[in-house]
Formats: sequence, structure tokens, C-alpha cells
Amino acid sequence: MRRPGAAPRVVPFSRNPLLRRVVALYAAIWLALAIAPKYRSDWLLENLLVFGFAGALVATHRRFVLSNFSYVLIGAFLSLHAVGAWSTYAEAPVGFWLARLFDLPRNPYDRVVHFAFGLLLAYPVREIVLRRLRAGPVSAFLVPLFAMIAFSGAYEIVESWVARIVSPELGTAWLGTQGDDWDAQKDMNLAMVGALISLSFAELHRRVTGRELWCRLEPAAPPPA
Repeated sequence: MRRPGAAPRVVPFSRNPLLRRVVALYAAIWLALAIAPKYRSDWLLENLLVFGFAGALVATHRRFVLSNFSYVLIGAFLSLHAVGAWSTYAEAPVGFWLARLFDLPRNPYDRVVHFAFGLLLAYPVREIVLRRLRAGPVSAFLVPLFAMIAFSGAYEIVESWVARIVSPELGTAWLGTQGDDWDAQKDMNLAMVGALISLSFAELHRRVTGRELWCRLEPAAPPPA
């Protein structure tokens, strides 16, 4: 019997129905939104990092398989990003709906996705830290937290570089600052808050149950030979 919190069971993609469904659902969302984005050039810019990230996941899948739980979180974040890439973050329809609902002065969809960046992607980083570095509880909390802050800051810097070098005329749509001089700092703060919530919940779950969250969506054990 496997001990609670042990590394998740590794199952090939072809025999992991949940992972196949996650990939199929994201592919369907991405393709549907790729047909007629509002600004094709902006859509391409928004997807540059997605192509690199997805390529890295595929390239490393055989050597290091994440848990189904982490793949679901990654798929959820990429889907949120796909919507922003389709319409631009500043003009996302769901953002306008949220602005009307809460009487906000700007479209908040970019804020939502930056919060989701920390909330949804901190746990996969925690899993890597636990399994690769065999870290204790403190490091499993702090390393992913600092990593998400660093990733968020690096993204803001790369985003500004790409806007200036690749397509200066798309700077406003690409950056999505909506006239806020502190937009980058607010985005990073939301990513940090999201990561704090995610990591706090993960650690609380581990202390209460003695199990990691990845145990929730483990693939079924293969039949005996």
C-alpha cells in the first residue's frame, strides 16, 4: 500500500483518461478562440509564452509527470489566458460584466487572471519542490511563493520588452494597463495573494488529512499483470 502523500502514481498519457480529457478540452477552447480573435497580432503575441510553456510540458512529460491535480490547475489557467488572448485582456466580455456587476472603473479581467496565475500555478510548483527537492513543509511553502512572485515580475518585464521590440504599435493592447501607472505592481501583488491562498490551503489540507492534494485525482492503478 502506498503511504499518504507519496509521489503521485505515474500513468502513461494513453492510459490516463482524465489527463486526455483536460488536454482535449483545452485544445477545443484554444482552437475555437483561435478562429477569429479580435486582434490577430495581439493574439499571436499573447500565445508566444503559451507555445513555449506547452512545449516544455510535452518535452518533459516522459521524464517528469505531474499529478492529475496539477495538470487540471494548469489547464484551467491556460483556458483563462486563452480568453484574454482572444479578446485582449482590456476588452474581455466577462471583464466588462464583472465591472458592471461590482461597479468597477475598469475591466478587471487581467487582474482576475493574474490572481489565478498565483492561485492555480503555485501548487504545481509546490509539487515539483516536494518531489524533486524533497523539501520540508517550510520550503514547500516559501519556495513556490517566491517562485510565483519572481515569475510574475519576470513576465511583466518580458511583456514590456516584447511590446517594444516585436510590435510597438500593439503596446497598449498587449500590456493592457488601461491607464494605470501601477498596473504591473498590482498584477504582481494579486499573483502573490493567489499563491498565498493556494499554498496555505495545500498545507492546511496536508496537516489535517496527512495527504497531498494530488491524491484527490490520482489515476486508477493499472490492472495486475
